[in-house]
Formats: sequence, C-alpha cells, structure tokens
Amino acid sequence: MKRDLTQGPVMRSMLCFAVPMIMGNLLQQCYNVADTLIVGQFLGKNALAAVGSAFTLMTFLTSILLGLCMGSGAVFSIRFGQKDEEGLREGVYASFVLIAVLTLLLNGIAFACLEGIRIFLRVPAEVWTFMREYLAVIFCGIAATFLYNYFASFLRAVGNSVVPLLFLAVSTVLNIVLDLWFVLVLERGVSGTAEATVIAQYISGMGIAVYTLAKYPRIRPTRKRCRIRLECIREIAGFSVLTCIQQSVMNLGILMVQGLVNSFGATIMAAFAAAVKIDAFAYMPVQDFGNAFSTFIAQNYGAKQEARIRAGLKGAVSAAMVFSIAVSAAVWVFARPLMTLFVDAEETEIITEGVRYLHIEGAFYCGIGCLFLLYGLYRALGKPGMSVVLTVISLGTRVLLAYVLSAIPSIGVVGIWWSVPIGWFLADAAGLLYYILRKRRLLFWENQNETGDTGLVGSQP
Repeated sequence: MKRDLTQGPVMRSMLCFAVPMIMGNLLQQCYNVADTLIVGQFLGKNALAAVGSAFTLMTFLTSILLGLCMGSGAVFSIRFGQKDEEGLREGVYASFVLIAVLTLLLNGIAFACLEGIRIFLRVPAEVWTFMREYLAVIFCGIAATFLYNYFASFLRAVGNSVVPLLFLAVSTVLNIVLDLWFVLVLERGVSGTAEATVIAQYISGMGIAVYTLAKYPRIRPTRKRCRIRLECIREIAGFSVLTCIQQSVMNLGILMVQGLVNSFGATIMAAFAAAVKIDAFAYMPVQDFGNAFSTFIAQNYGAKQEARIRAGLKGAVSAAMVFSIAVSAAVWVFARPLMTLFVDAEETEIITEGVRYLHIEGAFYCGIGCLFLLYGLYRALGKPGMSVVLTVISLGTRVLLAYVLSAIPSIGVVGIWWSVPIGWFLADAAGLLYYILRKRRLLFWENQNETGDTGLVGSQP
C-alpha cells in the first residue's frame, strides 16, 4: 500500500502511517529483549550483563547504517512529494551503492576491533567471556541490518509502512522460537541467542529486498539506469552523512556511558541492561512517531504544502506529549514488576537499582518525545545539521554530567541516571529556540531556483 501524505486529513494520515512503524519497531526491539529475557532467566547475571553491554555496542554500530538509510529516506520522501520519478530512481541506486560499501567497511572494522572492545568498554573479566562469544556471532548480522533498514526506508518514504511491519513480525516470531530452541534444547548458551537473532535478521532483510524489487520494478538497477550524477551523490551524502553523524553521535555517547556503568561492576551492569530494554520499549513509539512525522513533513515540503506542515506540527506535538506523559506514569507505577520480567526475583540489588533508574529517567519521557520530533522536523526540512547540533547538546551534556556526578561519592551511579533527562531538556530548549527564531525561513521556499532546486544539498543549520 502506497500512501500519499500530501492528501487527506492531516492527523489521520500521519497516525495511519505511524502506527505500522510503531508496531514494527516494537517488534524489532523484541530481537534483543528476547535475548535479554531468556539469558537473564536461564543463563545468569554475568551472561545478562554481557548481552546488555553488547546491545549498547550493537545499537551504536547499527545506528550508523540506520542514519544513512534515514537520510536517504528523507530525500526519497521529498522526490516522491515532487512527483519526480526519475530523481527518485537515481537516488535509490546512488544511495544503495554508497551505503552497501560503507556496510562492508563497518563490518570489517567491527571484527578487526573485537578484542579492543573489552578495554574501551571496561568489561569485567567474568563478563567478557560471554560478551566476546555473543559479539563474534552477532557481527555477522550487520549486512542483514543494512538490507532491512534500507528497503524499509524506501517503502516508508513512498508511504508504505505496513510491509516492513509484516516482514519484521515474521522474523521476530522466528527469533523468539529459535532463541528458546538454541538455549533450552540445544544448550548453545549465549552464542545460541546471537545465532537466533542473526538468522531472523537475514530472513527479514532478504525478504523485504526481494519484495521491494518485485513490487517496484522501476527502481531495479539496469545498465541504462545506472548513471549517477555528481549532484545526486552530493544530495544523498548531504542528508545521509549528517543523519548518520546524528545517529552515531547519539549512540556513541550512550556507549561511553555504558563504559562508565561497567566500571561499577556486574550488578549495576545487569540492572542497566534490563532497565534500558524497558526504556527502549517505553519511548520507542514516540521515536517512531517522530520518524513518521518526518516523512509527512518531507513529502509536504516537496509538494510545497505549507498549511499541512503547520497543521502537522501542532497535531504531532500534542499527540507526542500526551503519549509520553501516559507512558511515564505507567513506567513509574510498574517499574518493579517490569524489572522482574528480566531478572530473577531473588536478585534484589539488581531490581532495586533498575527501579531507581526507571523512576528517574522514566518520569521525563516528554523530554525525549519532543526531541524526536525536532530531529524529524529538521531532517525533513533539509537541515540535518541541526539534528546533529541537538544530539551533541543532549549527549554531550549526558556524558559530561555522568562522569562528573558519578565521581562524587555521595551521588555515585545515580548521577548517571539524572544526566539523561537533563541532556534531553537542554537540547529541547535549543531546538525550540532555533525554530522560533528561523520559522519563516524554514517553512518557505524563497531560495528555490527556476529549475526546482530545493536548496537542500549541503544545507547548514
């Protein structure tokens, strides 16, 4: 199903497009949540700490690919809104080649640096054995992550958010079944959970690639259509690289915080590993709503539908805030039962620390909800550099405060938990101030020339 977001009721169009994306990424979280839950319940504290720490590392690596795909998707959405079929086809081919090459490079670097990861993340010896075993397998799925996210970004850019959900649903169910089979029946331990995830990833990645090329034959590469203009590469790179930087900087900061958490020992590592999974589930819907909002804005920006952009802004902010406040309340109330899903009830120290993390960070999901909307807005309006600035503010504050506050004996690890919402709100303030000061320039097309150039290539904040 292809949805034109430049037509129809604004909020209904946005929500109908967003819901499959939200459901899809909630399912995607099940990949690692299934690993964490099964490992925590059946393989013990050290194995749980290893998988949780590996999850943070893999989030950083995949964020590079996700950023490249999301940036390309913004260009696809604008071309779709402009009804520029030739430009869309050329952009698809150019971005696929660019991101595929970078994926191979990233995969090689990941394997080459495997042994250095222990030092960088300060992983305790009793945890590293499990973590190395897990990473040696999970790195094999990086190419599958590229395939899924690239073709999912294309489908969403042209208004189809249902098909990515369907492929993800099948692979998620398979992942959980294989997790249980490999761990409980075959007794393959931590490596078995990684093998289950990689198999499921390749099924979703290869499946969605075959579907897309079959459904949209006009984007298939042929000798005649393989011409790539330098201008097209510059535009794709301008969006993709900056969005990649934004995503990777965000997750590099989280990775640095993971290293600090690891220095507090296996108990804090395990608490953080479980709490972060709950965290991800809690605010993932508003993150995906921000991505759907970005596609809506990009399509209407390409179609010059200023009134729909303004209406979409108002509706999106209201919806995101209501959802974030409701989820904050739920996480606050059910923090302890949620922690016991991942950790044996007898591990009282782990559960207590995880609950404290959720009570601090979970109370302020409206901050991250607003930030996701700002990321999506600036990416759609051709200002991906501004998303990078907001990420640097958010994560820079988080990392700095985490290291400073946790070094104070009377504060300790709690300082790491408080640094998160403080970073969110500082970035929100900067993003909103920028929008207020430059609103007219952001939403008008004064710089377009007669050839229809949007002035987006290499745009700066």
